[in-house]
Amino acid sequence: MKIIGVVPARMDSSRFPGKPLFPILGRPMIEHVFERAKMYSNWNSLYLATCDEEIERIGIEKKWPVVMTANTHTRCLDRVAEAVQKAENNISDNDIIVCVQGDEPMLHPDMINECVNPLLNAEEISCTVLAMNIVDEEQFRDPNTVKIVHDIEGNVLYTSRSPIPYCKKLTSDVGAKRIYGIFAFRWKALNEFNNMQESPLEIVESCDSNRICDNSFRFFKQRIAPFPYKPSFSVDTPSDINLVEKYMKEDILWDKY
Repeated sequence: MKIIGVVPARMDSSRFPGKPLFPILGRPMIEHVFERAKMYSNWNSLYLATCDEEIERIGIEKKWPVVMTANTHTRCLDRVAEAVQKAENNISDNDIIVCVQGDEPMLHPDMINECVNPLLNAEEISCTVLAMNIVDEEQFRDPNTVKIVHDIEGNVLYTSRSPIPYCKKLTSDVGAKRIYGIFAFRWKALNEFNNMQESPLEIVESCDSNRICDNSFRFFKQRIAPFPYKPSFSVDTPSDINLVEKYMKEDILWDKY
């Protein structure tokens, strides 16, 4: 069973155009993401997937494997599926494809491990998403943070930019979790996902996972990979850069690449 990683990135972000190349502590954001993803030790392959020549040039300069994809994708998982189809030969249905989103400059390799392990240990699981605990009320109310509601077994029921599950005040009893941009799929499941049209809830919430929720009766469910809160922040808007720089200076991986 192969484990193949893809870091998708594009310049045309509605909330933060050009963010993959925006400097964080003197390095382009995509460099932080890719170099940290490389620290996961079980890759068979790891690729940068993009439709932009500016990002391609960075990858070539850093000697990363780069796959150029169509510029028509609006969702990261569609770009990942195309990249794998172009880059890999002899891929089997149960091979594991990991999407590491290009706006997670504070990721750690143990996060990738948590997403992959359920697929290695349980044949009935088709895909996972890293689900980090939310402890901060402001983050819980922030529409840039995609929240997850799941069932007792950990299957995702719905993801939303609204604060869910409902509560008047956030406490640990609420069990609030957010999507952290690491997803793992069996190749067969990712192919099925890629062959489905964007779904109504996916479009409304601007979140790939809702395509699975909308169509779970037709194929498979997405299982959360729970992860405790740590000061590790995504970059959705320019205002997130200062927050990331503040905490990245204290991150144990900062001087490792």
